[in-house]
Amino acid sequence: MSMPDHSTLIPSSSPNILFIMADQLAASAVGAYGNPVVRTPRLDRLAREGARFETAYCNNPICGPSRCSMVAGRIPSAIGIYDNANELPAAQPTFLHELRLAGYQTILSGKMHFVGPDQLHGFEERLTTDIYPSGFHWTANWDRGAYHNPGTCVERLDKSGPCDASCQIDYDEEVLYQARQKLRDLARREDPRPFFLCASFTHPHDLFHAPRQYWDLYRNEDIPAPAAPAVPLDQMHPFNRWISIHHMVDVFPPSEETVRKARRAYYAMVSYFDALVGQLLADLERLGLAGNTIVAVTTDHGEMLGEHGMWFKRTFFEDAMRVPLIWRGPGIPAGRIVKQIVSLLDLYRTLVDLSGVPDAQCAFEGVEGASFRHLLEGRKGEWKDRAVGEYTGEGAIQPMRLLRKGPWKYVNVWNEPPLLFNLEDDPREQRNRIGDPEVARIEEAMREELLAGYDGEALRERIVADQRRRRGLHAALMMGKATPWDFTPTFPGHEKYVRKWDAQETTRRKLV
Repeated sequence: MSMPDHSTLIPSSSPNILFIMADQLAASAVGAYGNPVVRTPRLDRLAREGARFETAYCNNPICGPSRCSMVAGRIPSAIGIYDNANELPAAQPTFLHELRLAGYQTILSGKMHFVGPDQLHGFEERLTTDIYPSGFHWTANWDRGAYHNPGTCVERLDKSGPCDASCQIDYDEEVLYQARQKLRDLARREDPRPFFLCASFTHPHDLFHAPRQYWDLYRNEDIPAPAAPAVPLDQMHPFNRWISIHHMVDVFPPSEETVRKARRAYYAMVSYFDALVGQLLADLERLGLAGNTIVAVTTDHGEMLGEHGMWFKRTFFEDAMRVPLIWRGPGIPAGRIVKQIVSLLDLYRTLVDLSGVPDAQCAFEGVEGASFRHLLEGRKGEWKDRAVGEYTGEGAIQPMRLLRKGPWKYVNVWNEPPLLFNLEDDPREQRNRIGDPEVARIEEAMREELLAGYDGEALRERIVADQRRRRGLHAALMMGKATPWDFTPTFPGHEKYVRKWDAQETTRRKLV
């Protein structure tokens, strides 16, 4: 394959990109998306100063597959990513490779949930380790059917509340420190390349523990109950019943008090993430970088937070699938609201387009998404206005696939009844329209579009075989001396301050 030399193509005015990620942040839990209780002043301001995508979706409601799909621009199962313990092959191109070919510095501070020996996947520099395992530790096991998983149990919701020090707080403070330090370095060093800096935080992922100052922003009586009431387990669709059993809702059904406390803690965690974003935005202004830097904020998936009686993710309800997507920067009109449907799959071509490569010419083949730059900038142009999602991870026992198109959402669970919702008439997804003669044509059209060329049985066989293989490999790799694939950052202390050169040379190199 002949590849264009992007490094000779991008103009000198190509923008910097600051890409900020949360983990498990539902769009419905952000003020700019209509939540009247949660306090997110920095995200709300960013949305006012730029563009907010109203209907953006992740492509898989769990961390690893969603992030791998996002960076690769392909549906997770197309690249062999089924759950949180699948290896993204080093030979799989990502938009980070594209941006490096285009002449960008690509830098990661924080989480990306890569599994396997390659912990960079196109990033030139990584400033922190990840927060989760890089091995096959969390491989799903569909051979067991629907089973309880104490590691994702709702029993721990009862412990939600204020916390001044935790693993997650420690991690995000490190991610913030390293990202801020890197922004200072980028502002004063004479490297002509634009930068792509990803600051990827772990909040507001469960456990729901928030620094006290953010917990104190809220009162229990101000926290609304879930809008969609809980459904008894035996009345749930099999898909959601499997997931609820996995989360042990049948063993530890949360009380009304626990639900309210957990929702308050989650809102507090969202406010904490908002404050982290605010510090990065303030640094851009202070360092003179804001004028030529595109800022994008998103997440890998949402959080159910008790809606329909469900928690965490792993389901296709809107609170788990719909994500915030906010942009600000040169060429992006202030206050723009984009109503067209997009997904994280589209970020690959969009970022290549925004980097300044003429005609958004990708160097690698197989990218499935499309550039929504014209939507971002308010220009006319065609758009597919649809999103596809899937779930093939832990808690399930069959592959699942989703199509969102117009107001309609169609869900296929292999060997189980499908689901169809009209999100304009039924935003809380409480009325399944499958079998309704009034929408029979829509049901058939959605089914045909979603399942064209799809073989759920063959996919299930591949998934189960892959799970068995990885479980065997993990058992072998844990025998004797275990060598993890984790990324360990190094600290070049000898190059800091006035230690490598004298004061005059350090000043000349703009390191002071």
